[in-house]
Amino acid sequence: MSMMQEFKKFALRGNVVDMAVGIIIGAAFGKIVSSLVSDIIMPPIGLMLGGVDFKDLAIVLKDAVGDTPAVLISYGQFIQTIIDFLIIALAIFVAVKVMNSMKRKEEAAPKAPPEPSKEELLLTEIRDLLKK
Repeated sequence: MSMMQEFKKFALRGNVVDMAVGIIIGAAFGKIVSSLVSDIIMPPIGLMLGGVDFKDLAIVLKDAVGDTPAVLISYGQFIQTIIDFLIIALAIFVAVKVMNSMKRKEEAAPKAPPEPSKEELLLTEIRDLLKK
């Protein structure tokens, strides 16, 4: 089997396609959460803390000289990234919890015994007739 055929077989498997879709949706969800945190959550928090913009919070290690930019430790951006992570982790936790509870309900639902086949029904009738 050539490498191209082997790759095609691998890439077209259902799990790989599902994983790719999940990664794409996850990346888009990450952007939405980043926007939520930076544009909606952090401004009111900054306002409550006295008008602080978290994007501007940084420690200057070395001032800018000429065309050389300043060297900063941007801890405000780091705080926003931590909040992004916490929101994404919470959303994933809730999604997994919902999926697990749905799976448990599905497993807990008693399954009806399968209907006997036509052969079994016929054999049962014959047995009952022979008993009489």
